[in-house]
Amino acid sequence: SPYVRSMAQQKATNVHWHEGDITRDHRSKLLGHKGATLWFTGLSGSGKSTLAVELEGTLHEMGILSYRLDGDNIRLGLNKDLGFSANDREENIRRIGEVSKLFADGGVVVLSSFVSPYRSDRDKVRALHEEAGMDFVEVFVDCPLEVAEGRDPK
Repeated sequence: SPYVRSMAQQKATNVHWHEGDITRDHRSKLLGHKGATLWFTGLSGSGKSTLAVELEGTLHEMGILSYRLDGDNIRLGLNKDLGFSANDREENIRRIGEVSKLFADGGVVVLSSFVSPYRSDRDKVRALHEEAGMDFVEVFVDCPLEVAEGRDPK
């Protein structure tokens, strides 16, 4: 109905964060480490996902809870409604930034690997973490264009 469509298009105006009794500090003490986001960025084919997979294994061996958020994996689910326009790319990174922040708040070391070519988008994700008092580390995976092109099947 027109009413239902109209309601679906409205943005929530009376939404507030609901704090629970278990804090970030409680989760950190339980896990023995703080959550954080490591944001791997670089060309497609530069090795972002490969590095994140290797680091995930190392962290696991060290007893550090981590989770890998990879561009392709996220586009198969959460962001399958997005294309590759400038607006969709920005929304892709915004959503991943929010998910990364939630995981980091839960005490997880998040390994996010996304092309994320626009500094402004990465800066927004960094600010989101900093405003919440969470660590955010940007890792630029530097790779010559010719090498990345040779690796990139897309």
